[in-house]
Amino acid sequence: MIRTERLTLRPWRAEDAEDLAAINCDAETMRFFAAVMDREGSDGHLARMMAHQDEHGFGMWAAERDGHAIGIVGLQHVPAHRAPEPPPLVEIGWRFHRAHWRQGYAFEGATAAVDYARDVLRLPSIVALTARINAPSRALMQKLGMTHDEAADFDHPSVPVDSPLHRHVVYRLRFT
Repeated sequence: MIRTERLTLRPWRAEDAEDLAAINCDAETMRFFAAVMDREGSDGHLARMMAHQDEHGFGMWAAERDGHAIGIVGLQHVPAHRAPEPPPLVEIGWRFHRAHWRQGYAFEGATAAVDYARDVLRLPSIVALTARINAPSRALMQKLGMTHDEAADFDHPSVPVDSPLHRHVVYRLRFT
């Protein structure tokens, strides 16, 4: 568990399913993802995040405020099928319900995740991946001190070729 000024970052629990579905099933929140999830898809996402946490000792955490998970923030291994380079590769990511946008939560949580990657996991680097058109996330990546690695940009294999979300960018932060 990690505490920031306003958030608690903690592993997901089964009882968080409703809060997670409120995030994953919201079209505006998911506008830069390949698809909005239905409840079954969100429950599967919850199970995968919990399994990653169990297997690796870290993961995408629930960003909790006032007793509710208002977002997702943390670190995860990039699956080989969507990695822009050979594994192992650890990605930082975030997603907050739109009711909590523009309040600094993503930067606050992501900063704690960067510190965890560097100081606890002692990783040599982390990456952030997003659709090229996702200007808000790209701005946050830059604010975190990440740099765009244009040579690593890729076409996302799970996104249709004709989608504006198909081309993905890679931002990198090196610790060593």
